[in-house]
Amino acid sequence: MDQKRRSIWVFGDYRNYFQNRVTLQLLSRATDLAKKIEAEVCATVFGHEVDEWVGEYIAHGATKVYVCDNPGLKFYSTDTYVALMERIVRQYGPEIILVGATSFGREFTPRLAKRLKTGLTADCVGLEINGEGLLVQTAPAFGGSLLTRIVTPEKRPQMATVRPGVFQEIPHNYQATGEIVNVALPGDLPGDRVRLVSSERQPAREQKLGEAPVVVCGGRGMGSKTRFKNLFELARVLGGEVGATRPVVYAKWADEDALVGQADRHISPKVLFSFGVSGAIQHTAGIKNAGFIIAVNKNPNAAMMKMADVAIVADASQVCIALIRELKKRIRT
Repeated sequence: MDQKRRSIWVFGDYRNYFQNRVTLQLLSRATDLAKKIEAEVCATVFGHEVDEWVGEYIAHGATKVYVCDNPGLKFYSTDTYVALMERIVRQYGPEIILVGATSFGREFTPRLAKRLKTGLTADCVGLEINGEGLLVQTAPAFGGSLLTRIVTPEKRPQMATVRPGVFQEIPHNYQATGEIVNVALPGDLPGDRVRLVSSERQPAREQKLGEAPVVVCGGRGMGSKTRFKNLFELARVLGGEVGATRPVVYAKWADEDALVGQADRHISPKVLFSFGVSGAIQHTAGIKNAGFIIAVNKNPNAAMMKMADVAIVADASQVCIALIRELKKRIRT
């Protein structure tokens, strides 16, 4: 491949932009990776009247944006989007393509990889460039109990989907400029096998948990389902959301949409309260971007305690109740 054309592409999924920031997070990581292989960071945007999103991606790190703006792309169509992406990838030859591991990314990206006859690593929790200039894709395996490191030495592009919350986005740069490459919608793309009649967005708890500035996370150390419920009251007082470890979800103390961990949701709250969490790698991988961690556990040697900024050796349930009582007292006064 011509080194002058080396580039890292991030597919721009803007449909739930203000809650789902994974595209911006990937642009940030792509910027770091691009420096190591002397590549440019590009975004791709498909849709209708998408100028706003093009500007946003440039402001968050993209130096070039491939744009296909057409009324026929107003609503997402798997067949059309995949065929269009295949066309421009074959034309411009990116080195790497990154897509968010959202419901969209999990449907779109495997189909694109098959058409391009290249490899794909799904649900990555880490991306690096090795000494040979290859993308090292770190992903959970065996239910999250192991981490695998995968490279694609021959086929191009190297492709990965990445879970939301793994990387931090670059702050909005109002002075940023970038090149816009307008792509025409070919007239010979395959017709849609499914026609969208109407759509209505419903807010999902996953977005709230991922964006919450305060998260109260609980583990089996809370002792029982009844005691775990106190975490919801604490979260309400703090204006936050409740997260849970896998054993808690399996025990049905919390719903699956509260699950935080390596193979599931990554969060990056400003403050994380951790009650009765031992700190297995599946969980800690999902909270590594938390700003400040307060952990409560009877075991001072628990991995979670070593990771915390403030570690309190005590019964998690008792501390939770005492904290709720004290906070409510201060609110009343």
